[in-house]
Amino acid sequence: MRFLVMVKASPESEAGAGPSREELETMSKFNEELLNDGRIVLAEGLTPSSEGVRVLFEGDAEPKVIDGPFAETKELVAGIWVLNGESLEDVVALMRRAPNPEAKGGVIEIRAISE
Repeated sequence: MRFLVMVKASPESEAGAGPSREELETMSKFNEELLNDGRIVLAEGLTPSSEGVRVLFEGDAEPKVIDGPFAETKELVAGIWVLNGESLEDVVALMRRAPNPEAKGGVIEIRAISE
């Protein structure tokens, strides 16, 4: 099965502050482990919502394009993994090992990809 793992945005990621060198090294080691285990299909960070748009569909009306940034940081995604896993529980166990540099708070959402 494949799973989408979404790393929720933070005020820092929305401000465009990238990870520190140390954070990048820690995450690179974790991603290398996932890659060596055949788990990673895709892993990418996203630009801040200020560099994005939303397309809003409302009934039969012409879709509206809304420029970022978007106010609700808790609803935004800062990065993604697409991972191979045996089950949701398997991927949850795997992501519990994901680095949390400097003990910062954060949220990761995991959802199965419909096959």
